[in-house]
Amino acid sequence: MFFKKKGKLRKEFSQELFSQLEIAKKEWMRQKSLIEKSIEPSDDILNELKVAETKYFFLLREAKRRKVFL
Repeated sequence: MFFKKKGKLRKEFSQELFSQLEIAKKEWMRQKSLIEKSIEPSDDILNELKVAETKYFFLLREAKRRKVFL
């Protein structure tokens, strides 16, 4: 009786994690293309790229740990 809710919540949060993973990947790729197109990127832009990359890899690691991939 109580475990049905647990499965539903796990599925809901897994779906949310997967959508956040897609958003983080798009942001990382956007930042990466911006760096590639710029002649002399500033330190702020390079830092934003590193943050986006780190966030994506963190979410990817968490998704692998939870076995979220559909």
